[in-house]
Amino acid sequence: MSDPTRSGRYKRILLKLSGEALMGDGKYGIHPPTLSRIASEVKELIEAGVEVALVIGGGNIFRGVAGATEGMDRASADYMGMLATCINSMAMQDALEKQGVHTRVLSAIKMEQIAEPYIRRRAVRHLEKGRVVIFAAGTGNPYFTTDTAASLRAMEINAEVILKATKVDGVYNADPKKDPEARRYRSLTYLDVIKQDLNVMDSTAISLCRDNKLPIVVFDLTVRGNIGRAVLGSGDIGTVVGTAETVWA
Repeated sequence: MSDPTRSGRYKRILLKLSGEALMGDGKYGIHPPTLSRIASEVKELIEAGVEVALVIGGGNIFRGVAGATEGMDRASADYMGMLATCINSMAMQDALEKQGVHTRVLSAIKMEQIAEPYIRRRAVRHLEKGRVVIFAAGTGNPYFTTDTAASLRAMEINAEVILKATKVDGVYNADPKKDPEARRYRSLTYLDVIKQDLNVMDSTAISLCRDNKLPIVVFDLTVRGNIGRAVLGSGDIGTVVGTAETVWA
């Protein structure tokens, strides 16, 4: 992989992974080979001098909204979802450290035995020292998604971009699995996403990014090397969401 700090576009990123991304081809839980592959790609970024923070969802273990629809109190369900993100964060930390990458988990909910409490200046210092920082437990509040947590943390650490890893190669005007005529957008404005109700991130997350002009790159995580390509901003990788002027370099 070429050095993003020399030829690339971004030097400090926040990588947003869904919990489902860790399942591989399974229906739930964590697929160790998939976890290891993602960790190896993150390692390549660190070796290239990119500062990397992660936010991981918990949908592979528990989804708060789904729990609420089954009669569970929404706040309780969301707190359970936050704990699921902590499980995924610890798994990712283990996978990264097995590959020699120094990693810290910072949790919005205090659990000193397994994670550091989230403190913004501490997170920034870890990044400056070349450590991967994993933000666990969302924002620490119910009714807010991990997408919103990713947007919030990205702005707090002054990340240059949110890389939204999915199982499709960008944002389409229709479901590409159902509609063969579906067209992939190369770039979109924040307003386009909101007006067209496109499934990129929830509206709160999009609004936060829009207010602070933080770009989002939506790309396919299942292709080996795509994280690095998204950081470099090279090739036809995914969809860029940003201001009207946001285009690939």
